[in-house]
Amino acid sequence: MNSAEWHARIELRGRVAGAGFLVAPRTVLTCAHVVGDGEEPVVSFTELPGTPPVPARVVAHGGWSGGAADPGDLAVLELDREMPIAPAALAPVDAAHGTPPRKLVVHGYPAGFDEGTLAEYRVTAPQLIRREWLQLEAWHTGGQPLAPGFSGAAVRLADTGEVIGMVTSAAGARDVRTGRMMPIEVMARYWPALRSLVPTSDHTTADRARLRALVEKAARTGVDCDPVRLYRAAADPFDPPAPEEGFASLWSAALFVLCELDGPGAARTVARFTDRLEALLHTPALTPAAPDWSPILVELGHSGAGDGLVRVEVSAYSEGRRHPVDSGTVEQPALSAYVRDRIETAFRYLTPGADELVAFALPRDWLDWPVDRWESAPDDATPLGCLYPLVVTDHVRRKASTRHVLTRTWKRLDAFPGARLHRVECGGPEEPGRLRMRMRRPDACLAGFGTAPAASRTRPHFDVSLTAPAPVIVWSRGGCGSGQEECAGTDGCTGKAFLDALDACVAAVPPAELPRHILALREEAHAEEDHWARGIQLLWDDPRIFTDPHAVAAAHAGSPVA
Repeated sequence: MNSAEWHARIELRGRVAGAGFLVAPRTVLTCAHVVGDGEEPVVSFTELPGTPPVPARVVAHGGWSGGAADPGDLAVLELDREMPIAPAALAPVDAAHGTPPRKLVVHGYPAGFDEGTLAEYRVTAPQLIRREWLQLEAWHTGGQPLAPGFSGAAVRLADTGEVIGMVTSAAGARDVRTGRMMPIEVMARYWPALRSLVPTSDHTTADRARLRALVEKAARTGVDCDPVRLYRAAADPFDPPAPEEGFASLWSAALFVLCELDGPGAARTVARFTDRLEALLHTPALTPAAPDWSPILVELGHSGAGDGLVRVEVSAYSEGRRHPVDSGTVEQPALSAYVRDRIETAFRYLTPGADELVAFALPRDWLDWPVDRWESAPDDATPLGCLYPLVVTDHVRRKASTRHVLTRTWKRLDAFPGARLHRVECGGPEEPGRLRMRMRRPDACLAGFGTAPAASRTRPHFDVSLTAPAPVIVWSRGGCGSGQEECAGTDGCTGKAFLDALDACVAAVPPAELPRHILALREEAHAEEDHWARGIQLLWDDPRIFTDPHAVAAAHAGSPVA
C-alpha cells in the first residue's frame, strides 16, 4: 500500500506524545490523553518529508477525565494553516468486521521510531466494550506490539486504506499483544461533525477507491474543475442540492457525494460523478492562445540632447498591426502629461472589445519609475495603474534574439495554472550565476525581489533576471531598500513580508493574467494606505502581443529607443 501522507505525529514541548490523522485540510484527530490539558501541540506529517511542523490548538474534546478506562478519549486539533494533503478516507460503519477477519494496519511513533512504524492487528469481535471500544489483537504473535506512541493513530483497512477507528490504549502486560480502538461511529458521538465524513454503506469499496484515486489525481495534476458544476451534472433530480456556499474543493464535493446521498439513486450519482471526473481527467488539455490584449506601447529613452529631456514614442497594437501614434522629445516635468494625452489618442486604434494593456519600455536605470502612479487625466487623479493593466519592460529585451527566447518561454507558461515565484530575498541570496541557471529552467516563471532594483546587494541578481531572460519580475518600490544593506531577511524585513504576501497572492494566477491581477492589487492599495502591494512594480514581457508583420524594425530604425 502506498504511504498515506495524512499520518500525523503529535509533539508536546519537543517530545513525541503520540499520533493522529488528518480528516480535513486543517483538522487532525487524536486522543485526549495525547495532548493533555492546556497544552499547545505541534503536528508533523512525517510521510511528507520537508514539511515543517504545524502549531495546533484543541478545539473540541470528548470529555475524557483522565483515567485509563474513562470514556471520551478524543481531541480535535485545529492546525494553524491548511495542509496540501489529501485527508484520510473513512470507512463505512462496520467495515472492520468480516469472515475471515480483515487485516488492519496502524502507523505509530513508539520510542526509537520518530519517523513512524507499522503494526498489524485485527478486531477480536464486533462487541463494543462499555459501548466505547473494540478490542484489537495482533495479526502475528511476533509483530510490533502497540506501545506508547501509537495512541491516536488511525486504524485502517490494509486492503483499502480506509480508516475504521483510532488506537486509544494498549494492554498493560508486555507479553500480551492486544489493545483497544475507538471506532469511527463512537468518535462521531463525541464530535458530530465527523458524521458528515463517513460514507454510507450503499457504495462499494471499489466505488470509493476509484473515486478517491481520481480526486487524488485531479489534485496532483491541477485539473481545472468547478466542483459545483460537476456535482450538478451528476446529481439525480431527487438528490440534495449543492450547499449554498459551494464546495471548498473537489475533495469536499466527493465527500458530499459519498456521505450525504442515500437511497437507491445514490449509487447512480456516485457512478456518474466518478465517470464525469474521469472523462475530465482524460480530456486532452487545449493549449490556450496568446492573450487577447490590445497593447499600447510607450517607449521612453534618454534623448541625448540633455539630462532633462526624454525621447518618447507611443504606438498602439491592434489585430497584429502596429499603429504609430506620436513621438517627440519632452522635458521631464511635462512627460507624464504628454504620455497621458498620447495614451488617450492610442485608444482610437485598439480593437473594439479587446483588453487594453499599457506597457512602458524603459532604460534599465528607469525601470523603478512610478509610471503606474501618473495621473490618468487632467481632471482625474486616478493613477494610470489603477485604471488599466500596466506593465514595464527593459529596452534591451526588445532585441530579436531575446524576443525569440521569450516567445518560446511564454508558450510553455500558457500551460501553467499559477505563477511560480522564485524568491530573491535580502538574507544570503544565491549567487547570480545560480540564479541565471534557475531562471533558464523550463519551470521558471516569476522572479520576486524583496528589494528595489537599485539595492546594491541584489542589483547583480536583478540584472541576471533581466538578461536570462525571466518572463516576469515583480518587486516593490517600497521594499527593503536604502538604509538596510545588512538586512538578513528575517521576519522584520519589509521585503520578506512583501514576498510572503506576493507568493500567496499569485500562486493560483496564470502568468498571462498577472497584469489584470496586479491592476486589482493596485486598486486595493490605492484605497488602503498600508496595503502590502503599495508601490508594486510588474515587469511582464510577452512578445506575442507585439507581433507586427509590417516591418516594425524598419519603421523604428532611426529611433534611439528601438
